Amino acid sequence: MEGRSTHSVTIGYILWIFGFTGAHRFYYGKPVTGTIYFFTFGLFLIGWIIDLFLIPGMDAKADFKYEPGSLDYTVAWILLTFLGVFGIHRFYMGKWITGILWLVTGGLFLVGYVYDYWTLNEQVSEINLVSAS
Repeated sequence: MEGRSTHSVTIGYILWIFGFTGAHRFYYGKPVTGTIYFFTFGLFLIGWIIDLFLIPGMDAKADFKYEPGSLDYTVAWILLTFLGVFGIHRFYMGKWITGILWLVTGGLFLVGYVYDYWTLNEQVSEINLVSAS
């Protein structure tokens, strides 16, 4: 499985620090529970504490679920998290038109930013799959 690593346990734990917002769950491709964590403060911090022990398993599942390739999931997630409203993650993925759109609209008035939190893993996986062909 080592050659198929798509996500980082280290980044998972760094995002876990902010896990009561669901950040680590979005990173590992769990947008529904990420959203629940966001609105319930990490399931009232109980789920957040339990996730401390679940991160290695979430990482292994993400490594199996998503396609490795030229685009790095961690880079895409860091760009989305910190510069997403400017569309920098979209430029990184080669999506220039929507990157410019994000840049001039603040991530489509934040709606697109939330959409990308839900779908970024799938977007990167699709690009990696196509580029591998």
